[in-house]
Amino acid sequence: MVLGLLLPLSGCGDSGNRAGDSGTIRLVAAEYGDNEATSSKAFWDKVTADFTKANPGIKVEVQLMPWADIDREVSRMVKSGNAPDMALMGSYSDFAAQDKLYSADELLSVTAEANFLQPLAEAGSVGNTLYGLPWVASSRLLFYNQGLFKQVGVSEPKTWSDLKSAAKALKDKGVKYPYALPLGPEEAHAEAMIWELSNGGGYADSSGNYNLASDQNISTFRWLKDNLVGPGLTGPVPPSRLNRADAFAAFTRGEVGMLNGYPQLLHEARAKGIDVRTAPMPVADDLGAGENPPAVGVADWMMAFKEHGKRVEIGKFLDFVYQDKNLSDFAGRYHLLPSTVSASRNPSGAGLDSNDQFFLTALRGAQLYPVNDPSWVTVSDTIKRNIGRAVEPNGDAKAVLEEIAAKANEETRKRQ
Repeated sequence: MVLGLLLPLSGCGDSGNRAGDSGTIRLVAAEYGDNEATSSKAFWDKVTADFTKANPGIKVEVQLMPWADIDREVSRMVKSGNAPDMALMGSYSDFAAQDKLYSADELLSVTAEANFLQPLAEAGSVGNTLYGLPWVASSRLLFYNQGLFKQVGVSEPKTWSDLKSAAKALKDKGVKYPYALPLGPEEAHAEAMIWELSNGGGYADSSGNYNLASDQNISTFRWLKDNLVGPGLTGPVPPSRLNRADAFAAFTRGEVGMLNGYPQLLHEARAKGIDVRTAPMPVADDLGAGENPPAVGVADWMMAFKEHGKRVEIGKFLDFVYQDKNLSDFAGRYHLLPSTVSASRNPSGAGLDSNDQFFLTALRGAQLYPVNDPSWVTVSDTIKRNIGRAVEPNGDAKAVLEEIAAKANEETRKRQ
């Protein structure tokens, strides 16, 4: 998910339950800011006031929650019969499987529904029905510190061998993290999927079924262990204990040669004076430098609950909030990518600069997590907490991946 792109801020907004009031609809939304100045509250205050001015009979109350809490709290609300009318968070498919959500065609015009970028619309659909409306998104690219690269005389890596050679040169020059490999529990599932895709693997097969312990995935983690982790090219913190936020902070301090990142990090690093360059993820040597596997894409989801029967009011609000000016405003505040075709055609309005365009291009062909599988929340947590063991000194990639796959299959069976 884009989930956690920024540090969570404690929830704010009206937490009372007025979802049953006629003329009032309630949105529970994740907080994207990390302090009062960057809080999402300013955006929602303005957009809801503008909406009510244009639709005097409808009031919108917004409750902000930290990313760390929102999935759990919305699930609790739904279970207790007190669902919000809308939620903006990182997962939707469990609610869709319970028949709790309105589908997009019950809320939006055909034109509005068709306006979502295709990979996002596919990830937001269960079967052929769109339930998770993509809000903002990002893609992942390889970042490298050009200043450090110049010092050691290496160029942008195209293959895994290139990356290993560059990492060795960086280590020999004393760079603390030649390649930062964050396989700690914060977001290991993102880093793992990036590497798997670059070797022709991934989390699911062509039919959409989990394929976590495929031969390609096993060989990916064996390569990482033997070629990067074992030779000490991933830095002083074991990958299983290195979280994304710590790796990103080290990059902005100039301590990292290479890592995978998203637009927000690009802006933060450049603000600190780091000469950042971006590139597609290098591919396994067996694939060859001419291959172009998909990037990893991440999105957050807007969903509408049936419980209070406010389909018409919700539809009006969603039509309003998904207008280009509103979606672009939100995306620009956090250097994220808008989820619609029309908003993404207007880079200046979306707050995108020429560098962000590379992320948008990657997103158009990206592969997202299997978020439309109701078991994904549990499966992703299993990956996050265990995949780092595959590259530990005594780790067995095959055994670790087969263990994760077994837990995923068990979770899938439970939900059938």
